Amino acid sequence: MAERVAGPEIERLVQLLARLPGLGPRSARRAVLHLIRKREELLAPLADAMRVAQERIVVCPVCGNIDTSDPCTICRDPRRDPSILVVVETVSDLWALERAGLLNARYHVLGGVLSPLDGVGPEDLAIPALVERLRGGEVREIVLAVNATVDGQTTAHYLADVLFPFGVKVTRLAHGVPVGGELDYLDEGTLAAALERRTVF
Repeated sequence: MAERVAGPEIERLVQLLARLPGLGPRSARRAVLHLIRKREELLAPLADAMRVAQERIVVCPVCGNIDTSDPCTICRDPRRDPSILVVVETVSDLWALERAGLLNARYHVLGGVLSPLDGVGPEDLAIPALVERLRGGEVREIVLAVNATVDGQTTAHYLADVLFPFGVKVTRLAHGVPVGGELDYLDEGTLAAALERRTVF
């Protein structure tokens, strides 16, 4: 059995960081060592920022985004077009679209996708809240910005059926060849989607 080389506080920090996506035990150990070396510049401010975040961050009851205000900054922004609602799987997808800055709309976070194999059904997602948002009659278009996975597409089709009675326009993100992509490196599914949705040049 390997002997412990650091105190329990440091080992606990390593174990907690190793739970983060993209970090294994070795990467977590390197990160901890770096934090300790830069204790005043990084470790103390990080600990303080995490304490403040833990106290103040809330899930927006309107859209499902996370923020320190309730409702969130996006939902409170009067410059947003209330007639367009972009439906995303997760908060990270919302943030990715916001970074692109291409659509001045509002959002709705589902909290995942339908996945029968993982036991995730419609009742596990924020679908009732989405339907409730349509009852006001302000929303004219729903953009289904879900991932191009099997579960993502299953969710999109399910939502299209649920939303049909409301008479709103339902669109989805285009799929196909990415900007800068080379055909030789693309999988068959991406090529098939690109050909199926080809446009006039």
